[in-house]
Amino acid sequence: MDRSLLHILVFGAHPDDCDIKAGGTAVKYARLGHKVRFVSMTDGAAGHHEISGVELAKRRFAEAQAAAKVAGIEYVLLSNHDSELEASLENRQQVVGMVRTFRPDLILAPRPNDYHPDHRNTSILVQDASYLVTVPNYHPLVPHLRRMPVIAYVSDGFSRPNPFRADVVVDIDDVIEIKMDMLDCHVSQMYEWLPYNAERLDEVPEGAMERRAWLAEDRKAADARVVDRFREKLQTLYGSKRGSEVRYAEAFEVCEYGAPLTEEARERLFPFVGES
Repeated sequence: MDRSLLHILVFGAHPDDCDIKAGGTAVKYARLGHKVRFVSMTDGAAGHHEISGVELAKRRFAEAQAAAKVAGIEYVLLSNHDSELEASLENRQQVVGMVRTFRPDLILAPRPNDYHPDHRNTSILVQDASYLVTVPNYHPLVPHLRRMPVIAYVSDGFSRPNPFRADVVVDIDDVIEIKMDMLDCHVSQMYEWLPYNAERLDEVPEGAMERRAWLAEDRKAADARVVDRFREKLQTLYGSKRGSEVRYAEAFEVCEYGAPLTEEARERLFPFVGES
């Protein structure tokens, strides 16, 4: 096995979750030749105000594949119904099987405290799988891992029971437009459902170029807020000068249920952090 080739496995509850929280970082891995797989734990078939069911699930699958092509990664959608994901034994076994098959060096997932039950249960499923991936007699027909991978949470703004802590912050200035192109692929979400849900649908421009510019203004602001929150960490990781110049970033908090992120592991798993 080529130890220099990283396998990065990113779990989200819905198609577009991974893109929003880790799209830029995924592109940076892909550019270096590493293997990245996004997994949506649901089919996304509840995320719209006008269409649903099979029609929406197929549309969101196509959107995810388009985003994957832009980024140079893989995108897997599971058939669990949107808004009904449970931290069940069956789903736990499914996650364990996916982790064992892909054999990731790093897993990214949401934290368990979140407004959406699908997000919370995605996190719980990853946490519950973290130790079991190494237990031979659990899910015995899929070969177990000898050691747990490093697991990290994607960033959020929730403060209870504890606020997000940034252990790694990734400068995504050089790939921010590619990330916006990924998000632009999720038309049903970025230009329809999410604006509708936020009572902003009347703000969405009609033209494709104008729409893309509107999206970038909105979504880049979120990644700029990550920089504002964790500027000090960026300066620690990248040096004072470069860390003070970063405009857009994605942040990750190490989950204690996975392998520890030692300094050596950080340099291997985040090879683009701190580069000159």
